[in-house]
Order: sequence, then C-alpha cells, then structure tokens
Amino acid sequence: MAEIGFYHLTRTDFSAALPALLGRTLALGERALVVCPNDSTMKTLDTALWTCPNPDWLPHGGKTTPHPEWQPVYLTVGSENPAGAAFLFRLGGAEADVAGFKRVFDLFDGNDEEQVLAARGRWREAKAAGHSLAYWKQEESGWVKAG
Repeated sequence: MAEIGFYHLTRTDFSAALPALLGRTLALGERALVVCPNDSTMKTLDTALWTCPNPDWLPHGGKTTPHPEWQPVYLTVGSENPAGAAFLFRLGGAEADVAGFKRVFDLFDGNDEEQVLAARGRWREAKAAGHSLAYWKQEESGWVKAG
C-alpha cells in the first residue's frame, strides 16, 4: 500500500509549491514521476523547475528528453515511468494509478471547488483501498498537517 498525502494548495499554484517537495524527494535519493493534467501545466512546470531559486537545481525531463530513464524527475501527462520513480506526484486531479509507488503526493487547487470535490473522492477511494493517508493544507507559514 502506498502512503498518500493530499496537498491542499491555498496560497500558490503547482509551479510554486512543487519545487520544495521535489527538492526533498531528491535529497532522499528518490526519483519522482510528475503527472500533469494537461500540456499547458506541464510546460509551465518545466519552466518553473529550471528557474526556481530554491532548490536551485531540479534536473528533470520528459518524453522528448534524451535518455528519459536517467531523469530523477520525469514530467508527463501520461502514465509512463521510464526511470522507475517510487514517488508519484499527481497534479490537479491528473489520473495516475498509485500501484507500485511508495509515496504519492496528490496536489490540488483549493481555490477550485471542482478540484476540491474531486480530491475528496480520491481520498475516499484511497481510504477504502487501505492506503495510509495524510492531509496537508498550505498556510502562511508553510504546510500544516491536519486531521
């Protein structure tokens, strides 16, 4: 069973919140699969990861990157996982099976009622499946674990 964390974004978007989480992932020696809901989000995130100040280096790639299997962070709108990442990041309700992942980060926009309702549905499904769950809400001081 995967450990699934639901990350309720209230102050920033994915491109601002994700670099710190990915930085911690890489610091643990893990690889990350980032599943985006659409090409536009993936393109925005790609730019943000190259230009973020902290951490200052988030090597990543995608389908068009030479040797995608070498990428510690792989961006996609699909389900391929060429580098065998153990950490899955699902953004904005993007579909991705959690089977085979150690940790899953489900980030959703708390200012979008549709995404909030969809996240509640994913929570219920994950709970019924027996996964270990945690809920994190973005506050002024950072992430606060609730529930």
